Amino acid sequence: MATIYQVSELAGVSLATVSRVMNKNTRVSDKTKQKVLDAMEQLGYRPNSIAQSLASNRTNSVGILVSELQGPFFGQMMASIESSLRAAGKHVIITAGHSNEQKEKEGIDFLISRNCDAIIMHVEALSDEYLIELSKGKTPLYFVNRHIETLKNQCISLDNQVGGYLATKAMIDLGHKNIAYISGPQFKSDARNRYTGHQHALAEHNIQFNEQLFYHGDFKETSGSNGLKHFIDNKFSFSAVVCANDEMASGAMKYAREHGYSLPNDLSVIGFDNVIFANYLYPTLATIDNPVSKMGEMAAKLVLKDVYLHKIEQIQRVFEPTLLTRDSIAQCVDNP
Repeated sequence: MATIYQVSELAGVSLATVSRVMNKNTRVSDKTKQKVLDAMEQLGYRPNSIAQSLASNRTNSVGILVSELQGPFFGQMMASIESSLRAAGKHVIITAGHSNEQKEKEGIDFLISRNCDAIIMHVEALSDEYLIELSKGKTPLYFVNRHIETLKNQCISLDNQVGGYLATKAMIDLGHKNIAYISGPQFKSDARNRYTGHQHALAEHNIQFNEQLFYHGDFKETSGSNGLKHFIDNKFSFSAVVCANDEMASGAMKYAREHGYSLPNDLSVIGFDNVIFANYLYPTLATIDNPVSKMGEMAAKLVLKDVYLHKIEQIQRVFEPTLLTRDSIAQCVDNP
């Protein structure tokens, strides 16, 4: 059986050059690449991951750490990262941290132990300080949906505060003043920033924040229905509900319909993220577009550029959310 060393000798190039060809590195000239490919064909050589790793000191695997493996948000993120890396001949190893500090640390340790060439992570419980210190290690770390100023060149993030502002402003522009808010867990930075944006929109339009119209949710469908139940059971007056993600918005809409509300005539509802089902709910869900697939793709490109030295023209590190107006919101007829 032919070896990578024989390929190197026959082609008259170094082991590193053979490795670059196998790893589809663009830094090899077409002429040299063809010499290596011809040698591989002549010898009947089929590259394997062990040989590639030995020659390049790379495993061609990238770790992905996400908060959850379920749900459309993380599904879209993982799919875009994997497809972008697979197209470049890389593979992924995936684990979950479940928004728990210890489990996130264990997930990172696991991926490092698997000799991943880099790790792309969506972590929520670990502090900036911990991640900054961890980034001093040998394994390059990249972050999705998080901005750490010291590591800004390794971060792909969304301006969640602007998104929260846009969602609430959309309701205000339709004449709503009594606006209920169902938040995500406030220990998560994206939930905090969306809530800050909500408060900013209220203050900008001289609408006093009403603590009675705030419900602390958990980003899951059940907290959307529980939040709306809380507002209704306590007979609070409101004509609109802003939800910090689409899953909670779908729960609120379901509960509203089950209890005789006509949407959006009796109640306007808006979400956040624009996950795939948002446009298939009834009525279709107005939401804030969170381009998570593009963010995942950009994180993968950042790894390809920094770690594998691929020629990537441009990296977009900060994404801006946009409002998607659909049928779940309407002009306020009167303010209760």
